[in-house]
Amino acid sequence: MTIKPLLIAVLFTIISCKPDVTATLKEVNAKPQIVKDSTIVGADKDENGCLGSAGYTWSKVNKECVQIFSGIGLAPIEKSKGSEAIFYSYIFFSEDGNLAEVFLAGAEDSIILSRTEKPNPWVFNDYKLISKNGYVLEKAGKAIFSGDGEVGSKITGSDTPED
Repeated sequence: MTIKPLLIAVLFTIISCKPDVTATLKEVNAKPQIVKDSTIVGADKDENGCLGSAGYTWSKVNKECVQIFSGIGLAPIEKSKGSEAIFYSYIFFSEDGNLAEVFLAGAEDSIILSRTEKPNPWVFNDYKLISKNGYVLEKAGKAIFSGDGEVGSKITGSDTPED
């Protein structure tokens, strides 16, 4: 007959260890849970509505969001030593062609160059953009970037430039 007191002791232990579900539910319901999602799509739009995470930035000349790498690419004349990376600059032109917006590699903001007539170069302070077998960007009379005038990259499936 020692089994009966043992069984009662085991049942008492099991019942006494059972969590109070009612108290837990009251606690959860009493404190509203706020979940913050810091990865909301479109949360990194700038003041002009351009989505930076998708590579868009505001073009002052075109008055729209653009991906700067879709402009006319200019490669640096002097390659940086000890680095394999090449940092391009990009140009966008106004509809009439009298304004050129240059997004310089590593610069915070673009610069706007202007010209008075078609054969003249675009200028701003000590910057000059010359149309010569493509484009050459000079600063203080020294060529710093140049490009063939093609928009974007022309790469085929074989990774060789098209002619």
